[in-house]
Amino acid sequence: MVMLETPRLVLRRWREDDVAPMAAVNADPEVMRWIRDGSVLDEQQTRGRIRAWESEWESQGFGLFAVEIRSTGELAGFTGLSVPGFLPEVLPAVEVGWRLGRSHWGQGLATEAAAAAVRFGFEERGLERIVSIAQVGNDASERIMAKLGMHPVRETVNPTGGRRVRVFELSSERYATTTRRRPPS
Repeated sequence: MVMLETPRLVLRRWREDDVAPMAAVNADPEVMRWIRDGSVLDEQQTRGRIRAWESEWESQGFGLFAVEIRSTGELAGFTGLSVPGFLPEVLPAVEVGWRLGRSHWGQGLATEAAAAAVRFGFEERGLERIVSIAQVGNDASERIMAKLGMHPVRETVNPTGGRRVRVFELSSERYATTTRRRPPS
């Protein structure tokens, strides 16, 4: 079973006791503001999403990780890789995404978690490119994408919600080049 560790986080597969804390994240309108049409999710919907995320692990060999704070064991949200089927024009593609509870914003945790997921995608799964998609106006997510070394490649409309989105991309070649230039941590 895949598990990744960063200085402050554990990225792991989902457990039953993750449903309630993830449902709390999904029930916050401010967290969900930039997700699809902005609708919140209840516990039953969250349970269904977690099942779907786990299914993607089985079918694709990658998926969304539960993000746990190492020092407390608290579930912060998710990060990981998925196929962005909601935006067919970018397919074939693998997207890195994240969603953290509001109490975990502004600490660099989303960037730390997403960087580990990108590293996993390129170094462990041999992906050639990874995209990330954000609604226009979601500046916080775009800053994370830039920190990951991604660059914008197109702007379009999400057909499932009608909102404008920007697609960012990072190739394995650019990842390898920028990773080699970074000093060891």
